[in-house]
Amino acid sequence: MDQVKSIIVVGASAGGLQAISELLQNIPDHLDAAIFVVLHVSRNSIGKVLVQHLQKRTAFKCSVAEDGDPVVSKHVYIAKPDFHMILQPGSVRVIKGTHENRWRPSIDVLFRSAAASYNSKVIGIILTGLLDDGTSGMLAIKRCGGISMVQEPAEAQFSDMPTNVLNRVEVDYRVPVADIGYILDDMNSKPVKEQTQVPEDIRIEADLTRKMVSSIEELKKIGTHSDYTCPDCGGSLFAIKNDTIHRYRCFTGHVYNEKTLLDKQSEALEDSLWVSVRRLEERRTLYRETAKHLHELNRPDLEAEKLEKAVDIDQHIERLKSLIVTLGKPDLETNTGFD
Repeated sequence: MDQVKSIIVVGASAGGLQAISELLQNIPDHLDAAIFVVLHVSRNSIGKVLVQHLQKRTAFKCSVAEDGDPVVSKHVYIAKPDFHMILQPGSVRVIKGTHENRWRPSIDVLFRSAAASYNSKVIGIILTGLLDDGTSGMLAIKRCGGISMVQEPAEAQFSDMPTNVLNRVEVDYRVPVADIGYILDDMNSKPVKEQTQVPEDIRIEADLTRKMVSSIEELKKIGTHSDYTCPDCGGSLFAIKNDTIHRYRCFTGHVYNEKTLLDKQSEALEDSLWVSVRRLEERRTLYRETAKHLHELNRPDLEAEKLEKAVDIDQHIERLKSLIVTLGKPDLETNTGFD
């Protein structure tokens, strides 16, 4: 654990490949650090292609992280698509795990595990990207005595991620990507910071993710039981304490912030409504078929009754479709810190 002076964790999403490339290109070759990168990409992406692209920008060795890799200096570890990358003292864990805020790999998972394992030796960097993955993890780094940096939002191709960190965390550096290498070099020239005590809630949550197992007693230590259920597995959700973002975690390990939970609930509700629409359409069709047969039997009174019911169902279908359209509209509120 003490063989590497600095642990640098980097998170990026939309527009991130260019920003990460520029960052690595400006990091001094002599820097005594291990670098860990999470870039949101499709689960079908090929990690080796990303490695080949980034290797051209740095003298550090680049590789897709594998489970059990030792943490060594002058090495860039890149998260494998659709797997979480987790740090523990001296080594890397690569696990499937549950999604966090719909992401796997998750920047928050990497940052939180780095903070729990290396506390004040960690330097967190958030680059361009949409939504807010990385904000909670950056707060964990700060609470453990680490350093936080964000790309200047005005420079970022997509400013959501750095802006959300700035709104929620007391950031140490807000700079263009081109300046980050100089700052890291200056930090590297100074003595190692004194190790700090890792808060219990950060340690527990990092362990829950790494072990891919939870217990009610551990969840009670880091959160309070909420009135909500997990939209993915149906389990109870616990509201996480000591975080500037309102987050919820279930017994299985799914994690959501408020916006993601609202989105998931809307999707589940929309799916249920479409099922209702389909069943109503089947019922309407059956009434019409029945009316047709009654017409052939010369029963106009019963025929009219069935057609009237079919018309009533038509009205219900239109109301449900209008509700589905309303659910699909984005929230009017913006810049809330949850986008």
